Amino acid sequence: MSEVLTKTSFTIPVGPIHPAVHEPVRLDLTIDGEEILDVDIIAGQVHRGIEWLGMNRNNAIQSIYLAERICGICSASHPFSFVQACERAANIEVPKRAEYIRTIVAEIERIHSHLLWAGVAAHEIGFDSVFYLVWRVREEIMDLTEYITGHRNTKAMYMIGGVRRDIVEEQFPRIRQSLDYYRSIFCQLKTVFLDDRTIKLRTRNVGILTKENALKYSVAGPTVRASGVPKDVRQDQAYGAYADLDIKAITPDIVTGTVVGDVYDRIIVRLLEVKQSIDIIDRCLEDMPAGEITSEPKLVKLLSTLKKAEGEGVGRCEAPRGECFHYVRMNAGEETLANWKVRAPTYANLMPIPSMLKGGQIADVPISFASIDPCISCTNRAIVVDISNGRKFSLENEDLHKLSIMKTRRLEENLVS
Repeated sequence: MSEVLTKTSFTIPVGPIHPAVHEPVRLDLTIDGEEILDVDIIAGQVHRGIEWLGMNRNNAIQSIYLAERICGICSASHPFSFVQACERAANIEVPKRAEYIRTIVAEIERIHSHLLWAGVAAHEIGFDSVFYLVWRVREEIMDLTEYITGHRNTKAMYMIGGVRRDIVEEQFPRIRQSLDYYRSIFCQLKTVFLDDRTIKLRTRNVGILTKENALKYSVAGPTVRASGVPKDVRQDQAYGAYADLDIKAITPDIVTGTVVGDVYDRIIVRLLEVKQSIDIIDRCLEDMPAGEITSEPKLVKLLSTLKKAEGEGVGRCEAPRGECFHYVRMNAGEETLANWKVRAPTYANLMPIPSMLKGGQIADVPISFASIDPCISCTNRAIVVDISNGRKFSLENEDLHKLSIMKTRRLEENLVS
């Protein structure tokens, strides 16, 4: 960073607590006037040790509910990937009906997530009337989530080998009611976001991520598709019911005829994906197969199968932010997971942030950063290494508390001096 410093430049921190950048991440901006010369990303503000907790639960089924709480918005995507990984490790086949129900829940989550993001994006540019409009519209999908799952956010639908609850034909009219509502309001949302002069001025040619950089940094989700890369796990390695639905990745040239890779293009992709999700859910209802919703309804038998499993498995799904990846390893005779590793999409999407912000203005930082739809709680992972001998060790709650006190005292001493 020192190489770009000039006589008129200096570094300012944005975050980890900031009124505009709401995620707990720190961006050190080297600026010259209003222009951004360089960016350094400092993550690591949130560590919850969920993977470690999962490997210390009594069994893999208990870890499903930890997976669901990795991210409050992706509370279907993480358990979806997790149960897929466990099923592959244990050689468990999922009934077709369960695959369709899983897909419906995942697409309901996508609608919710994209609408939530659209409201946040409007707030980041100071357009709070649009923020309130979109979040009012978002209430309908939250009500539908509660109707299907019993809760507005954490859904608790996924089980190793299937799903915990059925979606029966008597529920179809209520689901279609919500789909019709979003169809009726979609043109209004499209007009507000894509035709409004203020939004265009604040998002066009802002936070540009070129196709070259998107591929270079292995970016995922709407962020990479907005740069013209048609990458989507639902299309490329279809899972759930997606193999029957012929999903096509959405890129912004569908609307504009060209790809810029800016914030505006990311808005286009997410709006069109809302409409795509509506169509996917509708088709799943039309083609819903009959049959069981789980491979083994008796938990005792399922636990016995998991205990005998020997091997490893990978689960991938296209979360609203991009590819969500879970890896598990099981040892025969052990009920607990031998290993569990999670890679959330924000891990990949943080990498191109410096290239997106360099050359831009300080005022564009909030919307440019928010345009990747970051989730730092999904992203942060921690391991402590004793550099003196290379030995890895873990810190207990009490140890972390003591270290926090020591660091606070050091900071206070520096402040006084």
